[in-house]
Amino acid sequence: MASSNSLASRQSTRLAFWVAGFGVSAWAPLVPFARQRLQVDDGTLGLLFLCLGIGSVVAMLRTGPLCARHGSKPVILAGGAGMVLLLPLLAIVSTPWLLASTLLAFGAALGSLDVAMNVHAVEVERDAGRPMMSGFHALFSVGGFSGSALVTVLLTLSIDPLPVTLICSAAMAVALMVTAPRLRVIAPERQVQTGALMALPRGPVVLLSALTAVTFLVEGALLDWSALLLADTGLASTERAGLGYALFSVAMTVGRFSGDALTARFGDRAVVFWGGVAVLGGFMLLLSVRHVEPALAGFVLIGLGASNVVPVLFRQAGAQSAMPAALAISAVTTMGYAGYLLGPAAVGFISKLAGLPAAFWMLAGLICLVPISARSATAAHASTQQVSHNEDRARRTLDT
Repeated sequence: MASSNSLASRQSTRLAFWVAGFGVSAWAPLVPFARQRLQVDDGTLGLLFLCLGIGSVVAMLRTGPLCARHGSKPVILAGGAGMVLLLPLLAIVSTPWLLASTLLAFGAALGSLDVAMNVHAVEVERDAGRPMMSGFHALFSVGGFSGSALVTVLLTLSIDPLPVTLICSAAMAVALMVTAPRLRVIAPERQVQTGALMALPRGPVVLLSALTAVTFLVEGALLDWSALLLADTGLASTERAGLGYALFSVAMTVGRFSGDALTARFGDRAVVFWGGVAVLGGFMLLLSVRHVEPALAGFVLIGLGASNVVPVLFRQAGAQSAMPAALAISAVTTMGYAGYLLGPAAVGFISKLAGLPAAFWMLAGLICLVPISARSATAAHASTQQVSHNEDRARRTLDT
């Protein structure tokens, strides 16, 4: 069994996160080509997109028990291999039914990889004895930037979608080959050797799942609606309205690269509390001002505040004792992704009834749950740290 407290193990975990971000973002620039190839309207295309989410959520529910029984390594490799093989198919399928089936399978591969890499990351961080989750999640964001950028550049050079996806799949395959021998082989958890067909939250995992869902809901809503908010309120022209989400994404990536140091210094509770306060402040700034510069600063504040909340919640899921870690992380991931999918729909519904600014005020109200629940949500890791501290102190006493 390879040690997870090693540079190779940490780098392999980062590569797994990069593969997930790279693979899913490589699909986004291909959407216009898929619509043109299939000759479908936007309504049908929206239903096809839903297949990606359905595949991911269903796979996430099953991945926790699989990781608990067999370890996360084979699931990471299987999920990554699925994305490698399926991405080129997304560039050539020629009927809506074939695209729906491929997106379901691609979503299942992504969902499996997402849960398994977080299970592995919790083990690596635990053995390292210092915060590392924010840095792992930052590599997912880097993968997202690099995947969409590479595909966009290659398409701009008039390269056909199929060769473009083959290049992307080759890059992911190389990353997985580098990753495979360095992933830690984690022993199965005996309490879930049988039964446990899916991971449903219980105990403190219910709160962790709810907070993850809220945070992901905000992120999904910003992705789909932030440009319209800036344009409809007259804060930015249609051409510049996408700048808000771009700044949010950059701020989130920067925040995650610095998040481990902040967590090590101030602790999980402070990061969740002040992160939630920062997100709330960003919404207040965005919704209260009538000038574009402070509004864009609000997007930056939201990105910085939200950047490290989810990594801390994953760490807490791995530290609690009410559920096996793999099942808890599976439940938290599933609920988070469900929030990400439901967020844009909820904003659209409220916007229709009361206007888009009112819908964003709803998001601000929901995010209040994060700082309010910071103490309860971080109790598991705080107690784990205290036990570790007591063990170290006892060991030093025996040594003397």
